[in-house]
Amino acid sequence: MNAVEIKPDIYWVGGIDWDIRNFHGYITQRGTTYNAYLIMDKKITLVDTQKHYLFEEMLSRIKEIVDPLKIDYIVSNHVEMDHSGSIQKLLEVAPNAKIITSTRGEKGLRRHYKKDWNFKVVKSGDTLNIGERTLHFVEIPMVHWPDSMVTYIPSDKLLLPNDAFGQHIATSERFDDEVDWGILKEEAAKYYANIVMPYGSQVEKALEALSGLDIEMIAPSHGIIWRSLIPQILKEYTKWARYETEDKALIVYDSMWGSTEEIANTLREGIEEAGIHVTMRNLKNNHISDVITDVISSKLILLGSPTLNNTMLPSMGGFLTYLKGLRPKNRIGFVFGSYGWGGQAVGEIEKIIKDISWDVPVESININYVPDEKELLDVRKKGKKLGKYVKN
Repeated sequence: MNAVEIKPDIYWVGGIDWDIRNFHGYITQRGTTYNAYLIMDKKITLVDTQKHYLFEEMLSRIKEIVDPLKIDYIVSNHVEMDHSGSIQKLLEVAPNAKIITSTRGEKGLRRHYKKDWNFKVVKSGDTLNIGERTLHFVEIPMVHWPDSMVTYIPSDKLLLPNDAFGQHIATSERFDDEVDWGILKEEAAKYYANIVMPYGSQVEKALEALSGLDIEMIAPSHGIIWRSLIPQILKEYTKWARYETEDKALIVYDSMWGSTEEIANTLREGIEEAGIHVTMRNLKNNHISDVITDVISSKLILLGSPTLNNTMLPSMGGFLTYLKGLRPKNRIGFVFGSYGWGGQAVGEIEKIIKDISWDVPVESININYVPDEKELLDVRKKGKKLGKYVKN
């Protein structure tokens, strides 16, 4: 695939990883792209680079347009190695290039690569004239690393926001109007839920900082480029940043001998009786990064595990560790489980959801051995009560 001109004299020269299926614990069923953008001007500028193993792919696309030796600037919007991983190799073929990055970006790059490169540090409000264009820089700390910043080109109405607005998807199409919106929304939601969700307040600040810019194209460092669906993705980001949810429930559980699963299904029946849509996720069959994507839109989240060796099942323990790190806010929580003799799992899960300040309006369910008909009737009633609470 050749370089793609996304604006006059601005080219996508990134790399496509069709085969990656695990991105540091995040399952990427559709692969991903690592986007880099070459700006041809008086000062030739490359914005972001690649994960190290796609360097040659990026370099071949740059060479279609210009001799890499002529690159003057490398803008590093973010230190993380999927975007900075090719800087060292690039500097071997572009030794005169100066690296433009934030204060924290310089610190991170020096610490990681142990190199005394030629840096120019910028902060929010700083500009860099490269000829016909002037690059504007806005720091967006903790979206999603402390060093993160965006590059804006007013003359092209182009925003280069690195990880913000990204999606993990490998595709030969480069623009949002070339890929189904349903797929893009799903992948953008999964990306936000698994990477950006803890930083909702920072995302709101970033959106506010960018709101005054005249933008007709957003070119992130993963996935497709937004040009036709910018209002739609901005609407979604605003909703996610505010931790807004829909009136629906998510039941996440694992079961040993079927009792906890029976409780889960009976709770579902009660919630549905109250008119609330329910999604079921058994942790035996669903990866935590996919389950977290359901969390982003669900107001009511029910968590169930039997007790094993005086604690919850490892699958639930792993999920809750992940959940606690992502810290979704404004949720209603409920805990259920079964046990043979100890019964500690339910209490341990309760402690975790209280630690992340979820509303817990209904007393948990913890049933000894196999639930009987009377107990299942009570379970169904609690499900209906939870469903009604969601509507209030």
